[in-house]
Amino acid sequence: MSNFDVVDTTIDAVHKAYAAGQLTPRDLVQAYIDRIEAYDKKGPALNCIITVNPNALEEADRLGASPVTGPLHGIPIVFKDQGDAKGMPTTLGSVLFKDYYPDRDCFVVEQLKKAGAIILAKATLGELGGGDTHGSLFGSSRNPYDVERTVGGSSGGSGGAVSANFATVAVGQEGYASIRRPSTWNCVAGMRPTPGLVSRGGVYDGWPDMTGSLGPMCRTVGDMARLLDSMVGYDPEDPVTARGVGHVPPSYTDFLDAGGLKGARLGILREPMGFMAEPDTDDFRQITEVFDKAVADLQAAGAEVVDPVEIPQLNELLAKRSWNPTNGDEAFKLYYGRSAKRPFESRQEAIASPDFAKVHYNAQNRWKAPLDADKHYQYLLAREKLMGNLLKVMADHRLDAIVHKSVEHQPTLITEGIKPPWVNMRGVPHINTFLIFVSSVVVPGGFTRDDLPAGITFLGRPYDDGRMIKFAYAYEQATNHRRPPATTPAL
Repeated sequence: MSNFDVVDTTIDAVHKAYAAGQLTPRDLVQAYIDRIEAYDKKGPALNCIITVNPNALEEADRLGASPVTGPLHGIPIVFKDQGDAKGMPTTLGSVLFKDYYPDRDCFVVEQLKKAGAIILAKATLGELGGGDTHGSLFGSSRNPYDVERTVGGSSGGSGGAVSANFATVAVGQEGYASIRRPSTWNCVAGMRPTPGLVSRGGVYDGWPDMTGSLGPMCRTVGDMARLLDSMVGYDPEDPVTARGVGHVPPSYTDFLDAGGLKGARLGILREPMGFMAEPDTDDFRQITEVFDKAVADLQAAGAEVVDPVEIPQLNELLAKRSWNPTNGDEAFKLYYGRSAKRPFESRQEAIASPDFAKVHYNAQNRWKAPLDADKHYQYLLAREKLMGNLLKVMADHRLDAIVHKSVEHQPTLITEGIKPPWVNMRGVPHINTFLIFVSSVVVPGGFTRDDLPAGITFLGRPYDDGRMIKFAYAYEQATNHRRPPATTPAL
């Protein structure tokens, strides 16, 4: 192995090392495997990885270091264990699916492999694809900044793994706050792209649901843009991607402008809107202190801020969120229908399995909760109303984006999530997934008095993802809040 330092390296740095003969894909893959062994399974035992690709070194040898043939040539990626990568199980973090091996890759994994990437490992997640990162198959994942706390969820393993430098970049999936929260709590950049840009074909909980989307989770906004370039594209298996046609720029890296905040008009949304937020607590106040400093930094970087802006009926409308009573069952059948050997024919059959008793409390409740068609109809009305209110506020104030706290509380203690009161998703804003067709990017915003990561979110109009990347990149370059966790130093 060369003396190449993998800690907080970037795609660009890896490719330069390949070109200079200082590093090979095998070297890089082995370095990450060594770190997983030292820090995920031992030491702080972060427990963010479910499966390491048994063929990763072989794939690295096949690619070689030179010439660099694709935008992600030889780049090891951690993928949330909710999407299919042939040769590895897709477990959803659950004993129910521990032996499920899909017949083929999901669309995005196909895209990443075409770009030259190596799927290094599958990451832990909130069991069955939602909530904090606890699961009957693996236990609980630990936050690298405080191992007594959760990594967030549901893409917690992806957030913790990329922050701890177990791979160059990672992929998560979000239907509520599942990319933005773990990105925030693990001090990385992440985004849920506007639905339609990235396919859910071969990803659990996809079509006909509209809410969820895969997205990049990276230590830098630059890597986030590079990874997104190789993820987007039309996929007939996911009809939502037809909406994205015509909205994909030549490259999201074209938006990486360090001066991108100059003259930008940003509305500062201060009204508490996180799930089960507690504004009167010191924990909430610590996040507010970080956010106040971030707003000042935005102004120092040249942004014009409108502080505050208010969205009419914000919390009244958010409270009407409800799930489609038929989409979940249909999505289950379509997802598992891709494989000849599927573990269950329906969600009801999975619930009837004796192993379902081992599933984490929050995941059990989510799958068994009764769904109401009338409440869903009321949600659809509320969604249209809130989208109109948001866009009108942006138009009235001539805003380019809304800025809000990524999460309104610090990371939850693991002990609070694995027993009563079963704390889950505390302080998480979900306005973007409530509205569905908006763009949302999170970036590290600094550390609290308790030395825990906090972040800010740039929320934009439908398919304005490029500009949100531009603002996040400019803020990142002006502040440089990312720092690697002390629990996982260089080996």
